[in-house]
Amino acid sequence: MSQTLYGIIALSPILLSGLLLIGLRMPAKTAMPIVLVLTVGIALQVWDMSLSRIIASSLQGLVITSSVLWIIFGAIFLLFTLKHTGAIGVIRHGFIAISPDRRVQAIIIAWCFGTFIEGASGFGTPAAVVGPLLVAIGFPALSAVMLGMLIQSTPVSFGAVGTPIVIGVNNGLDAASISIELSKVAWSWEQFVMLITHHVAVIHAIVGIPIPLIMVMLLTRYFGKNKSWREGLAIVPFAIFAGLAFTVPYAITGILLGPEFPSLLGGLASMLIVLTAAKHGFLMPKNHWDFAPSDKWPQHWLGTLRAERSQTNKQVLNMSISVAWAPYLLMAALLVLSRTIPELKSSLNAISISFTDILGEANINASFAPLFLPGGILIGCALIAAATQASKSSSILTKSFKDSGITTLKAGFVLVFTIPMVRIFINSGVNLSDLPSMPVASAELFVNIFGSAFPLISPTIGALGAFIAGSNTVSNLMFAQFQFEVAMNLGVSPALIVATQAVGAAAGNMIAIHNVVAASAVVGLLDKEGETLKRTILPMFYYVLAVGTLAMIGIHILKIFDPLIKVS
Repeated sequence: MSQTLYGIIALSPILLSGLLLIGLRMPAKTAMPIVLVLTVGIALQVWDMSLSRIIASSLQGLVITSSVLWIIFGAIFLLFTLKHTGAIGVIRHGFIAISPDRRVQAIIIAWCFGTFIEGASGFGTPAAVVGPLLVAIGFPALSAVMLGMLIQSTPVSFGAVGTPIVIGVNNGLDAASISIELSKVAWSWEQFVMLITHHVAVIHAIVGIPIPLIMVMLLTRYFGKNKSWREGLAIVPFAIFAGLAFTVPYAITGILLGPEFPSLLGGLASMLIVLTAAKHGFLMPKNHWDFAPSDKWPQHWLGTLRAERSQTNKQVLNMSISVAWAPYLLMAALLVLSRTIPELKSSLNAISISFTDILGEANINASFAPLFLPGGILIGCALIAAATQASKSSSILTKSFKDSGITTLKAGFVLVFTIPMVRIFINSGVNLSDLPSMPVASAELFVNIFGSAFPLISPTIGALGAFIAGSNTVSNLMFAQFQFEVAMNLGVSPALIVATQAVGAAAGNMIAIHNVVAASAVVGLLDKEGETLKRTILPMFYYVLAVGTLAMIGIHILKIFDPLIKVS
């Protein structure tokens, strides 16, 4: 069997999931079991994986699923708690006081606040946090999921305090052998990773500027009364300003400080800058834009989580805006501290359920750390909110727990099939046919097709990895060394090509299936995953095409420096 045919077979589960979810609009709860069966069949019959490794990979997937569901539960639990204490009503009132324009609200909540949350915790948390908040202030559930997925792009490469670079790139590359080559030109491994970080920061800073504008254009086109792109374009000055308010400090931080803080500091800066500008009417649109009345919304826009509009002005005025926001601000602070203070991080990770070499299969490991994961922090903030914002905290927590549990269980059904499928795909490199893993076989197919134009398609491979795994970090772990080797063979900058891998993987988060499922679950919108993917796939294509074009310009026109090119 040819290498090309192996690549096509490896891609078939991904192609099938796209066909079922987007083409046939099949709900994920039906589509993903079918895709899992196909993946298992390919693993057994073509890749000759052992049954033991397939089962071990599935068990690994189930442990990872528990972590994802824990985050989902925590986000919903916090949202319901704040809804019952009245804090959401105060937050809604505060946003309307800044601007009743839904486009402005989307930029402030999804882009500014969401990028900060991504920098603090990553792993789908921004969509889990901002999605319910948007619904609570009156956005259709489907629009909230779409916006939550779109922000999982520019900030993601430096999300979770730089995890995709610090863990993904550092461990995805063969540091020992590359360090030997770097020593020949008096470079260190740390300098090389910093060069990759610089490229990632600059590329994202350029390509990410229009993302707030894309967000509002999709919002007005798909959810507006007039279905108009132009109503989104009407906010161009403010949207581009918001984009720059994040990407400029983001790029500066990436260049000067490294991978841990660009999204954190960029998100914080954008919140301060954009909120101040909005309060003073700077670049604000002349006409306010809103959705049609909610009773005219199509049924497929709606989830089980709805805006609570029944709170009186007295209830709103009885709680200050600072008290209402305190749980979210506490959550952000704890996420940052838990990822940056080694002693605190170690203490939170002390309670952990770990599984090493599951069923005796090498390198198939999984762990569940309930206190360190964002879910534990979200739940802790919900408990504090109930105690400080309401007199009858026990009844509020009981209601919130019940509602959150129901929604989480519904999401769990889909993820039980999706994440094990991903792990089988990723772990397929150990097999009796002596084949590369399915992700690498898929990537090699692109190399054979594009040849010297590979830099143009390099980000798409990163996006493919994130689509499969739902993680920039995992995509980098799968493909960083592959991208490095291709760059060396082509005689082009490996640092730049690895950077385009990392940036493309960030873009792929916009269409990662289990992220869509998780984001949908927190607003009670299940079985409509294809509707979200249909709206986020075009922005993803914009991102990878723009990144690939910049890579081609950097390599063939600007002749970007790389120490390893001298070695070769």
